[in-house]
Amino acid sequence: MVKGILPVSPVTIIDVTWYGNAAVEITYKDQQGQTGQEILYRDREPSLELLSPGQTWQLDADGAKFRLVSEAYRIRLAHLFDPMLAVHTSIIEPLPHQITAVYGEMLSRQPLRYLLADDPGAGKTIMAGLFIRELLIRGDLKRCLICAPGSLVEQWQEELSRRFQLPFEIISRQSFQDSLSGNPFAEKNLIICRLDHLSRNDDIQEKLKQTDWDLIIVDEAHKILTALNKPEDFFLAVVTVEDNRATGLTYLARPFNSQPDFGATSVNYDLNELLTRGEQLA
Repeated sequence: MVKGILPVSPVTIIDVTWYGNAAVEITYKDQQGQTGQEILYRDREPSLELLSPGQTWQLDADGAKFRLVSEAYRIRLAHLFDPMLAVHTSIIEPLPHQITAVYGEMLSRQPLRYLLADDPGAGKTIMAGLFIRELLIRGDLKRCLICAPGSLVEQWQEELSRRFQLPFEIISRQSFQDSLSGNPFAEKNLIICRLDHLSRNDDIQEKLKQTDWDLIIVDEAHKILTALNKPEDFFLAVVTVEDNRATGLTYLARPFNSQPDFGATSVNYDLNELLTRGEQLA
């Protein structure tokens, strides 16, 4: 309610339109319900009096912070309007088969175990990065563990950081010494760990079993049976973690095992055998 616009009674302001800084056109309604319009100039300000605010609430907080929070919430919900948001916010140009694998098969069937078998150079790392980033954007993933051969852990870290802006950390023996709790698996959410460390160190396996993960990715899975000294111990550690909650387990492997002792053996056979042995141990 504003007093001073009409000589007799106060009015309720309905709309305001500014003309520069010196004049404003108001649309008002008086106490009888009649509407009217009038142009007011700066010289009328002393005669106007605000009797009661027209709104039941007002924002008196920092406008910049409010805009920042609203923008963050908008970004959080962006995947609802862009089903391939990870593609458009990463430095990649995915191929059709990569889009089909991640968005057509894997994301639509969460949570499941996957065997992603493709030829060398077909972009299994790109598919894994897309999968991780899309799950993070959608709020379906917070903790992710990548198990890779020692010669590939730095490549994984560099690719995920450069292409997908994912800050994965490599777990080493030094990490356990520097950890405040003694278990860096519990302190960090995005981790890359060497396969040989997991397979040969019982203490690391025990620490791994104490943690829960939303997603575990095992790279070069076709080498697990043939290249590791104790594949049963390694796989038991992974299965134990994966079974603690409804997590996802994804294998990255070549279509065929090229080890001379095994010949052209299907990687499906090897992994199914490893899965059976792991379940028997569990």
